[in-house]
Amino acid sequence: MKRREESKAPRGYDWPRALRAGTGAAWPIFLGYVPIGVAFGVLAQKGGLGPFEVGLMSLLVFAGSAQFIAVSMLAAGAGASAVVATTFVVNLRHLLMSSALAPHLHQVGHGWLALFAYGITDESFAVNHARFSRGGWHWRPALAVNQSACAVWVTGTMAGAWAGRFIPQGAFGIDYALIAMFLCLLVFQLRGRRHAVTAAISGALAVGLSLVLPGNAYIILSTVLAATFGTLALRGRAGGRGGASEGTRNP
Repeated sequence: MKRREESKAPRGYDWPRALRAGTGAAWPIFLGYVPIGVAFGVLAQKGGLGPFEVGLMSLLVFAGSAQFIAVSMLAAGAGASAVVATTFVVNLRHLLMSSALAPHLHQVGHGWLALFAYGITDESFAVNHARFSRGGWHWRPALAVNQSACAVWVTGTMAGAWAGRFIPQGAFGIDYALIAMFLCLLVFQLRGRRHAVTAAISGALAVGLSLVLPGNAYIILSTVLAATFGTLALRGRAGGRGGASEGTRNP
């Protein structure tokens, strides 16, 4: 299996270069994960978790929003089953992200694929999907994006848990870091008017649906509806061009 995977890897993406390319592509994630990780560590420390427990949770779960929700629920006295069910629903969006990345990973072995799937987050998906879409990207640097982001996240959360007793919750604007990082990643993915309109529709739908739907189902529904709109708009534009060219050839 290893030899087969080695033969499929482009010469330009051996492991040393893949690590350099992946960490270079992931720098926006690092900039966001440090303050967000520290913020989570502070919150977890206030909820009664120690640095080791926080680091273990970050390593095993590696899902920022789910971890924030889990710690808040644990601090409020929620049971384990409620925490697991809630975080499961919140992370259902990973099905959409995995489906979008799957066409670029069909030649990857099962072991590497499992490790890659473990590292998919909103931020790593945004970086890797944008680069896969442009072409020239490979699963090795994409894997480096995932795992280097995981390392930064675990380190940041443990540092926050250790220093939590000295850092007031919400200090230094760290509560805004998550929003700022998502906005930065969104801008990186906008490559034309259609992408901007689709993003705007998705945001508007998410806000509207959040007012009428319970839980976090509005996230998946707004994403699916906006993506469907973008796909139909792209097909309609392509069909219009095809019709125009046929009309030119056959007056």
